[in-house]
Amino acid sequence: MPESTTRLPCPPSLHPGPTWLTRRAPATAGGITRALLMLLALLLAPAARAQLPQPPEVAARQYLLIDLASNQVLAERDADTQADPASLTKLMTAYLVFNALRDKKLALDQTLPVSERAWAERKGGGSLMFIDPKMTPKVDELLRGMIVQSGNDASVALAEGVAGSVDAFVAMMNRQAQAWGLKNTQFRNVTGLTEAGHYSSARDVATIAARIISEHPDFYPLYALRNYTFNNIRQDNRNMLLGRDPSVDGMKTGYTDSAGYCLVASAMRNMPNGQRRLLSVVLGTASREARAAESQKLLNWGYLAWDALRLFDAGKPVATVPVWKGTSAEAKLGTPGALFATVPKGEGDKLKTVIERTDPLVAPLTAGQRVGTIKITTAAGATIANVPLVVLEPVPLAGIFGRAWDALRLWIK
Repeated sequence: MPESTTRLPCPPSLHPGPTWLTRRAPATAGGITRALLMLLALLLAPAARAQLPQPPEVAARQYLLIDLASNQVLAERDADTQADPASLTKLMTAYLVFNALRDKKLALDQTLPVSERAWAERKGGGSLMFIDPKMTPKVDELLRGMIVQSGNDASVALAEGVAGSVDAFVAMMNRQAQAWGLKNTQFRNVTGLTEAGHYSSARDVATIAARIISEHPDFYPLYALRNYTFNNIRQDNRNMLLGRDPSVDGMKTGYTDSAGYCLVASAMRNMPNGQRRLLSVVLGTASREARAAESQKLLNWGYLAWDALRLFDAGKPVATVPVWKGTSAEAKLGTPGALFATVPKGEGDKLKTVIERTDPLVAPLTAGQRVGTIKITTAAGATIANVPLVVLEPVPLAGIFGRAWDALRLWIK
């Protein structure tokens, strides 16, 4: 079907502007016209990109910075490159344990046995909570041992408690990764120790971390704990930013010889436009200090170089457009949720919001059905976000006479 392009007026928080409707050039346009348009796009693309803030130099193999409200990537380098995730693996381990707690398959005060396999982790050379088969730690204790102390032994005990065996739990991890569409992630263990075929990427790791933050807010505060003592052994959280930046409240460190020093850092700051949460992922830095410093650099730049705006509220129509063959003559279109945009500092009043949608819209239409895209660009044409445009209220199919009349009108049109 053809599409129509609608330029929306700026939302109330921005300067108002005109609204008009244009049609895309027909598919039969001459080859010369298409060639000129392609050449123009190529010439303008570098200028558009130049309008976006340039990230700082980051001493990491791969990195990613994302604004979680708008779900916009603000900076990245090789974010889809497969890499050894080290103990960042435990983010997925924790997510599945949180799911089990939510679904009442586990309880925080439930005790779990410590298997010989969990105890054997002491020989692996990684981080430990220091549990042994004579103990029966509670799930709550094991969670703290895994999250704060990065205990490999705690990770194994929890995996066995959820799935019955480590192998079964790893299969759960991979099924979840596939369900989320994580194409650059494959798990071979629950701890993050280096193993052939065990890999992830900065973007995939960020997806897992963001899922924990959004879906398990009751458990997320565990990532802000500065230290934890178990069996009279106190260990500090290795996330150095927890003690340096009061806005940082998580999330996970990792290290192996092949992975280098890695850190997922999450921060929430009060800004003029409200609270903003940024999430950074750095992989393959040279030291503990470097992973903290490079993460801090990214977070500070994200807050200083970008503004966050709330463009549209959830459930509020962005556009009302004609519908054919339906019980209603019009359909209300909007976004799946509140629409946020993260824009270069000072560019908020210059945004352009354009709707690209299917035209004509023909009933039946269901609530939530995607019928187009909302494209948000800077004044120079740099794309800030592409957001699905969906039907807010269903439009059932009209009766036979209504359908026949609209079919005739469409044929004439």
